[in-house]
Amino acid sequence: MLTRRRLVALAALLAVPVVPARAGEILPFEAEAFAAAQRAGSPIIVAVAAPWCPICKAQKPILARLAAEPRFRDLRVFTIDFDTQKDLLRRFDARMQSTLIAFKGAAEAGRSVGETQAEWIEGLVEKTL
Repeated sequence: MLTRRRLVALAALLAVPVVPARAGEILPFEAEAFAAAQRAGSPIIVAVAAPWCPICKAQKPILARLAAEPRFRDLRVFTIDFDTQKDLLRRFDARMQSTLIAFKGAAEAGRSVGETQAEWIEGLVEKTL
């Protein structure tokens, strides 16, 4: 039996909208969002980064710029923290920070490690289309 307090709390929880990830956003890796993007056949980039990594810092604005372009409007970019998410590093077989992994839906389309040239990163992102 639901008490009034529990009923009000439940109603408040149901009123909170669930906002899906928008294309072009760079988001922390979340298994459910990643799986949903794969099921939808979305172009995906998984970026393995560390806050202390200068290469990762150079990659971030390039990925953000590309994700904002109209031709990559459906691109989903997920980041994995190299220092704290070791289970995800094993899952994606990522051995270094500054690793970019491209997916075309559920299939891996390519990967790059340590790349900072915008043209090369763009080429990797194009493989997701």
